[in-house]
Amino acid sequence: MESSNSGRYFATNQSEAERRRKAAKSGNKHGNPITVPTKILAAVADPTCPESIFTAGAMGFVYRISLPLAKRIATYRGPEAPATCLALGGREGKTIFAGSWDKVVWSWDIESTKPGLAYRGHSDFVKAVVCTRLAGKEILISGGADKKILVWDVETGRCMHTVQDPTTTMLAVQFLAVDPVATAADAVVVFSASSDPHIRRWQITLDGCQQLPDSFHDRPGVERPTIEEHDTSVYKLVFDVDGDETDLWTASADGTAKCLARSRNFVADDVFAHGDFVRAVLVTDHWVITAGRDEHVKVWDRVTGKLYCQLEGHFEEVTELVMLRNAQGLPDKFCSVSIDRTIRTWPLDKAELDDVVRKIHEPPMPTTETPAGGGDKLLTAEEEAELAELMDD
Repeated sequence: MESSNSGRYFATNQSEAERRRKAAKSGNKHGNPITVPTKILAAVADPTCPESIFTAGAMGFVYRISLPLAKRIATYRGPEAPATCLALGGREGKTIFAGSWDKVVWSWDIESTKPGLAYRGHSDFVKAVVCTRLAGKEILISGGADKKILVWDVETGRCMHTVQDPTTTMLAVQFLAVDPVATAADAVVVFSASSDPHIRRWQITLDGCQQLPDSFHDRPGVERPTIEEHDTSVYKLVFDVDGDETDLWTASADGTAKCLARSRNFVADDVFAHGDFVRAVLVTDHWVITAGRDEHVKVWDRVTGKLYCQLEGHFEEVTELVMLRNAQGLPDKFCSVSIDRTIRTWPLDKAELDDVVRKIHEPPMPTTETPAGGGDKLLTAEEEAELAELMDD
């Protein structure tokens, strides 16, 4: 007879302590958590509603979540393996795309949830997707663990181009971002991040693709084939579209988030040392927000570069940060998602942030309950272990 109860197997003191820590932390209500049935691996904002988001998870489902209602309002089915990345696009932006471990990019009509085309061509996990327009045509760009970037005609499902770095050892593609400055109507410029430290630039036209080199900022006329400002894997690329320079922000496994200045040919201008794998980064006029493997969401003062506060609530790795904009299109709040299956929403206003931090650090309310037989603990050691096992299950 087999058991799925991990508590029945041998566990080190360290792993048992970690299980208990997460069980104890899982009940917190910081960030008004919304729980979904699956570990959340990716999330994007809903452009049609400032108070809803789309999530992709380990069970393969894509959910549309209403934050005010705290519930799922649509479910998109198809993948039978984890869905790892999301993008919105297609005609009039009414299609949602999800890359999956099954090597396929799936698509659905947002409103009807009806499945659309399935884009098959990768030979390994799909880990990144992005949508844009090229010469009046809607295109989808996907990147995978097979080290390839594929360019698709959204309407026909035809693979237009296959892109791969011919000169360096490009590892699994982790993220793709369209450069809003360098892109033109007939040529799209895409930045790719991968499991190696290199960030690459690609120019895509209807006729083909080419890799774009960068010039050293301190050696005019000398080119470098890639942008290398991190020590190891780069997980996220974000263009600061609200800034004057539209700089590139990055998140890396080396424990830092960096601002790569466009005026200096994407050399690091600011560095924010989060301290553990950084999975996501967001920027506003006032804040830089980082999150990752250590479960914490850290808010930095963009001007001084100093840590302003730490938002504690998640009890597993944070996988994504999503900006929420109000009716005027301005940053209003943001949410964090995690493999702990929760979505947590946080304010951007300084006074509201201060209030949230104060509540996080308030001591728990004293209880008047007394355990049977007296004593200071409400649970025995055996009961605590049983609770940890139930939470783990």
